[in-house]
Amino acid sequence: MKLVSPSVEYQDSYIKLVQDFTESDEQLVPFTLNEDYTDFPTLIERLNGYALGHNIPEGFVPHKSFWLIDENNNVVGTSNLRFELTDSLKQIGGHIGYGVKPSERGKGYATTILAETLLEAKKQGIDKALITVNKTNTASANVIKKNGGVLDSESFVEGVKGLVQRYWINLEG
Repeated sequence: MKLVSPSVEYQDSYIKLVQDFTESDEQLVPFTLNEDYTDFPTLIERLNGYALGHNIPEGFVPHKSFWLIDENNNVVGTSNLRFELTDSLKQIGGHIGYGVKPSERGKGYATTILAETLLEAKKQGIDKALITVNKTNTASANVIKKNGGVLDSESFVEGVKGLVQRYWINLEG
């Protein structure tokens, strides 16, 4: 397993990951999976540009995408690290969003991708990372807890079905 920056090297595998989400009729998480990939080199340029603050969509903050690659060089998961929090991200979104290819779940990839992305957050100077999850997503809540997450609060958020839980993970020390 390794966490990598988006690259054209993984084009076919990345597209299969997105298609797996779509075929499973699941929400594309993290949000960057919604980016148009028909011109793949442009997608890579756009994703990598966001980390540098280039062409960030209105209401978004600088953020970096990562892909979790398995031993066969397949993209099995993606994560997104936001470098700062807006009031909205404090309610839902947090510092890190992550998702694992539906057909590859149950293999520990979510725990790994969150752990690796937390290391990247620490490198960015984030001392305490906020991770949010829908209360019904107990598998993801367990992944967050395995990575040191401590439940801070839960509430209803306009436009979101169910309770949103907020976990903090201390990255100091």
